[in-house]
Amino acid sequence: MLLSITALAAVLYTWGIDHSVYHTFYGSAVRSMTDNPVAFFFGSFDPGNSITLDKLPGFLWPQALSVMVFGFHPWALVLPQAIEGVACVLLLHLLVRRWAGVPAGLLAAAFLTLTPVTVGLGRSIVEDAPFVLLLLLAAEATWRAVERPRLRTLLPAAVWVGVAFQCKMLEAWAVLPALAVAYLVAAPTSLRRRAGHVALAGAVTLAVSASWMVVATVVPAQSRPYLDGTTDNSAFSLVVGYNFLTRFNAVGIDAAATGSVVTGQGSRAAVRPGPDMEHSVFKMFSPGLATQTGWLYPLAGCALVWGLTVAWRRRVARTDRALAGYLMWGVWLATFFAAFSFGSVTGHTYYMGVVAVALSALSGAGLVRAWRACRAGGRGAWVLPAVTAANVVWCVVLTLWYPHFFGWLAPAAVALCLLALAVLGVGHRLMAKRPRILVAGLAAGLAALLLVPAAWSASALSPRYNQPGGMGRVGPVVRPQGSGASLLSPADLRLLAYLTAHRNGAKYLVAMPRWSDAAPYILEADASVLPMGGYTGKVPYPTLDGFRHLIDTGELRYVALRHAHPAGLPRAAAPPGNEVTRWVTSHCAKVPGTAYGSDAHLPLLYRCETGSGR
Repeated sequence: MLLSITALAAVLYTWGIDHSVYHTFYGSAVRSMTDNPVAFFFGSFDPGNSITLDKLPGFLWPQALSVMVFGFHPWALVLPQAIEGVACVLLLHLLVRRWAGVPAGLLAAAFLTLTPVTVGLGRSIVEDAPFVLLLLLAAEATWRAVERPRLRTLLPAAVWVGVAFQCKMLEAWAVLPALAVAYLVAAPTSLRRRAGHVALAGAVTLAVSASWMVVATVVPAQSRPYLDGTTDNSAFSLVVGYNFLTRFNAVGIDAAATGSVVTGQGSRAAVRPGPDMEHSVFKMFSPGLATQTGWLYPLAGCALVWGLTVAWRRRVARTDRALAGYLMWGVWLATFFAAFSFGSVTGHTYYMGVVAVALSALSGAGLVRAWRACRAGGRGAWVLPAVTAANVVWCVVLTLWYPHFFGWLAPAAVALCLLALAVLGVGHRLMAKRPRILVAGLAAGLAALLLVPAAWSASALSPRYNQPGGMGRVGPVVRPQGSGASLLSPADLRLLAYLTAHRNGAKYLVAMPRWSDAAPYILEADASVLPMGGYTGKVPYPTLDGFRHLIDTGELRYVALRHAHPAGLPRAAAPPGNEVTRWVTSHCAKVPGTAYGSDAHLPLLYRCETGSGR
């Protein structure tokens, strides 16, 4: 059975991988990171090592290694996430099997495999696939430590969380309460020893987490790329300010004082929740997020409440493994649920992968418990049909938000649910004579539970609903998220040829005020293009003095600007104040369009000579 689930996961994550597309921002960084060790370690966006990503680069290291092995192809960037997705399924099975038994482990693996967000992560190049895998590795190490409380068993969990920090920064620490509670409550040793182990593990987590930041701080600024997302080139500003505090600006937190670039708003995504739920627990129930992750909310919630209630009523021992599992997954779910409810995820559903893990684990254990109660008879026998009906109703409600997307799903799920309820009812009466009838009812109920999310997940096999290399969303509200291998038009290629022919030994081929303008040249030609202003366009890099130094030293000769006057450029198009672009138009010579092409979509090209404006 596990082999079948694993094979299904592999098919869902890799089908059509040869038709993958580039995520232009991350893909450009991967291409640049394969050029030299400095670019690899710091996550340089451009081959010239001028500026980094606006995140820590750990999640792209597997992709860069894949490119080094297979060459720079869109599918080579997606392959690591597909492998990581399959590994997540196997690891969750192992964890839940140790906690709640083999049937629960198999169900949890199946639930995770058929959750749309998990399928999307396995087909994307975003950071959450390796992130989820690393947190599961931390949970597995913690569980072994709970069973055999040794410091050397617990410390690997701390290391895994620290490595996960390199993928998602402070979000990785959100798992620490779950792991700490499980160990502090259930490890069979003294409280003093448990507390000491957790404290030492916390210190290791901090050390591993801060390792990249320490190196970035110690290495002189001139020996590494500028750190995107910051106004002061500080690793602290990048991690704590730009990638954490700015996520909570809607609740009154101001990150500007940390040296972070503050944009004032997140990116506009196709599935952004409405303003009435954007920063509340209701956001997690919005159709844009719940249809990717929350199909099992009722089942998982019932499992958690029921498991904790039974443990409390029975006054189970502190070291009870069932209690430890419910505590770990319950705190895991509650912590990430709260963080995403009030923190800005800008409509990006791929953040929800870490929530899907806890939902799958709790649902697998809960369904097995409900099945056993059903077979035992008595008052607990009603739980299985009740929770099955409730969960199917919830799935039907979610489908109503998208009535034209596989419209047959809702009535089919209801029909299966009614069949399951009827068979379970008959099975109770005939259980002594024909126990297989009850099994048939369970199978019908399981089919009713999984039909809708399974169909949504299977839609990923069509490029209409998901194409490998995108942003991880699967389903009806999907827009193209990347570009194929042909990124430069004939006019762009003529411009590239002109710049290459007139480079004259310069470090940079050209400077451009938008990363999106520079990305195609990096992706297709590995061209050393200087992106000014970073991801947001508001990063003060290069400064005017720094830019003039590049000109005076001959490292840069050409600048490509949009046709609009610099003062009229969008706010994200150039650094604050547009000092550099204004200086270019005032002190550099405009290159005639006939020299490199007359296409209206090409930028205006300026040549800046050594000593310009002095």
